Amino acid sequence: MQPEVSVADVPGPAAQSRAPRPLKPLTDRLLIIGLDGATFYVLDPLMNAGRMPNLKRFIEQGTAGVLHSTQPPITPAAWTTFMTGKGPGQHGILDFEKYDVFQHQLTFNSTYQIEEKTIWELLSEKGLRVGSINVPMTFPPKPINGFMISGFETPSIDAEFTYPRELKQEIFQQIPNYNYRTNWQRRALGGQDVLETNLEYIANSFEQGYRLTTYCGDKYGWDVLMTVMKLVDNLQHKAWKYLDPQTAGNFPREAELAARVFTRLDDVLGRMFEYAERNNATVLIMSDHGHGSLDGKAQPNLLLKRWGYLALRSPWQQANTRAAYWWHRFTKGKATRFEQGSRGIERELAVDWTRTRACVMHAGIYGYLYINLKGRGPHGIVEPADYEPLRNELIERLRSASVRDRNGREVRIFPHVYKTETLYHCDRGENPNLPDLLLAPNPGLAVIRKIRGGQAVRWCKSARLEGTHRDEGILALGGANVRHGQRTEASIIDIAPTMLAALGLRVPVDMEGRVIREAFTTDPVIEREPPLKKAVEEAVEVYSDSDRRILEERLTELGYLE
Repeated sequence: MQPEVSVADVPGPAAQSRAPRPLKPLTDRLLIIGLDGATFYVLDPLMNAGRMPNLKRFIEQGTAGVLHSTQPPITPAAWTTFMTGKGPGQHGILDFEKYDVFQHQLTFNSTYQIEEKTIWELLSEKGLRVGSINVPMTFPPKPINGFMISGFETPSIDAEFTYPRELKQEIFQQIPNYNYRTNWQRRALGGQDVLETNLEYIANSFEQGYRLTTYCGDKYGWDVLMTVMKLVDNLQHKAWKYLDPQTAGNFPREAELAARVFTRLDDVLGRMFEYAERNNATVLIMSDHGHGSLDGKAQPNLLLKRWGYLALRSPWQQANTRAAYWWHRFTKGKATRFEQGSRGIERELAVDWTRTRACVMHAGIYGYLYINLKGRGPHGIVEPADYEPLRNELIERLRSASVRDRNGREVRIFPHVYKTETLYHCDRGENPNLPDLLLAPNPGLAVIRKIRGGQAVRWCKSARLEGTHRDEGILALGGANVRHGQRTEASIIDIAPTMLAALGLRVPVDMEGRVIREAFTTDPVIEREPPLKKAVEEAVEVYSDSDRRILEERLTELGYLE
C-alpha cells in the first residue's frame, strides 16, 4: 500500500509527469459536475421546452438515466457514498448530525468522522492530480495531490476552507463576495422582488462554480476535477411549487423566474462542456438524490409516546429545562442543540429517560431511532435480553401505522423500517453509533424529531408547498468511448468504481458498487486490488459554538433539523 499523502508529498502545479495507468484507460481526464438534488422530473420538461439545450444535447449524445441515492437519500450520506464507493455501514456517515450513544450527545459530522478513504485520497496516492470544489462532506479539507475547496457544511469564510491554505485568498481575489450563505430571504409580505433577489443569488452561484473550475483547474492541473452546484437543491427545497409541473401553472410569473435560473445553469453547463473538450476530458453529471414535493411531516416520537415507548417529563420539569436553556442564552448567548449536552437535546423534546425505551434522536428525511439500552448510554433501562424482541415489536408497529392523506387515501407512514446492520451489511459491534432502527417514510413525507400537535403526520399547506428529497437522482456521461443514446440505471455507490475503471486503475475489492460497463463503447478492464484502509484518526472537534449556530440555522432553514 502506498503511504498517505502529506503536504510534503504533494507536487507543485508545474509538475508535468502523468501518473501511470496500470490498465487500459477509457478516458485521459474526468470532469464531474454535481447538480445537488437534481431530478429528471424537473429537468425533462425544461429540456423539452427548449430551456436547457446544452444539457439536452449532452444527454442525447451520451449515456443517461436514473441514479439511485443512499438510504436515507440525504446529502451527507449520499456524497460520502459517492466519494468512498461504500455505504454508510462502512464510511460511517448517515446525516449532518451524529448521535453518540455512549455520551448521549449530538455532534456535527466532518471529514474526521469519515471512516474510509475518499476517492480524492485514493487518486492522490496513485499519483493523479485532483480538484474538488464545493463537494459536501469535505470540511475541513485534507491534503491531496491537487486542491480542495470544501462544501456545504463549511460554517463560513472565516474558516480554513481550502487546501492549500493560500488558495483561500486567491478565491477572494477572483470572487470578492464568495461566501457559504444560503441567503434565502423572507419578508412579512413576501413579494416578487424578494423572489427575484433569491433566484439571482442562486444563479450567480452557478457562475461562481464555473469560474472556480476553470481558474483552479488551470492553475493546479488535473486528471479528475469536480464541482458541485449545491444551490440546485436549495432552489428546489424553497421554490418547489414553481418548478413542479403539477403546480407551476398556478404561479405563471414565479414559475417563469424559476425556469430562467435553470436556463442560466444550462449556459454554465455549456461552458463546462467546452472546458472539458479543451482538456480532452470525459464529463460525468450526477446528483446525490432526487427531489419531490414535501407533502407532510411524520412524527414518530408522537407515535412512540402514544404507544407507551417514550415518556415526557412533567410540565414542571419541562419548565425547568426551558428555564435552564433561557438562562444559558441570557448569560452565554443563544444556545444550540449541541452546546448543552443532553440538556440541549431535551429542550426540544423533554424526554423522561427513566420511563423511555425508544426515541428518534435525530431525523434527516428518515428517522434515526435508538433503543434506551442498559449498559450503553447513561440512562439505559432496556435489558440486553429484551433488545431484539423490542426492535422486532417496534418494526411491526411502525410499519403498520397509517394515516389518511389529503385526498382521503389510507397510506402507511413508514413502509420500510430497517435494522441498520442488515440494511448496510455491517457489524453492529464495529458501528455502535448506528441507529437501532432506520425509519423510511412514505415518499413525500419527511421525518421530524419534535412533537407538534396531536397528529402522526402534519400535512403541509398547498399554498406553502416546498420540496424534499427522493431516491431518484440523475446520471449522464459524455465524451470519447461513451455510448451515444444509451439509457441506464445505476446507484450512487457505483460511481467511484466506475471512475477508477474508466481511468485505467484497479478497484479496491471492498468497494460495494459495480462498474457501469454499459455506459462505454469499449468494455472497461476491471481488476480488483486489496482494500486501501484509512488510518485511524483521533476524533477532532472542528466546530466552535458560533460555527454550530451558523450550521444549525442553515440546516433548519432547509428543514433538516426539526
